[in-house]
Amino acid sequence: MTIILDATDMILGRFASALAKKLLMGEKIVVVNAEETVIIGKKDNLFVEYKELHDRGHRYMGPFFPKVPHLVFKRTVRGMLPKQNRRGKAALGRIMVHIGVPENLEGMKVESLPEYKADLEKKKFVRLGDICKHLGWVPRV
Repeated sequence: MTIILDATDMILGRFASALAKKLLMGEKIVVVNAEETVIIGKKDNLFVEYKELHDRGHRYMGPFFPKVPHLVFKRTVRGMLPKQNRRGKAALGRIMVHIGVPENLEGMKVESLPEYKADLEKKKFVRLGDICKHLGWVPRV
């Protein structure tokens, strides 16, 4: 069975760790609205931090850091999995992340995990889509 989760207003790190646990237990997960995920912190600090991650390494030899929201999200989940062994590689293969809601998933039931939602009134935050735009991602219209 596949679980479809909405990432809108979810805190990226906490949500990714919860997904990693579910993936290791064998569940298949589809995440929609990856660009609406929230990262807590000051905007300027987060922009500098993610720009450093993106610019690190050599352009041919890596390490390569994505600038598209769904790939940044998937890389965050990958960092919380034991990707060097068979169990972790299999778990990473059970997640699909989408920007927005694809047409084939529009009519289906989308769940949410309210315990990982951010209380946005009291905190400084940046959306993952804004960070990716700063890295050079151009969203399709």
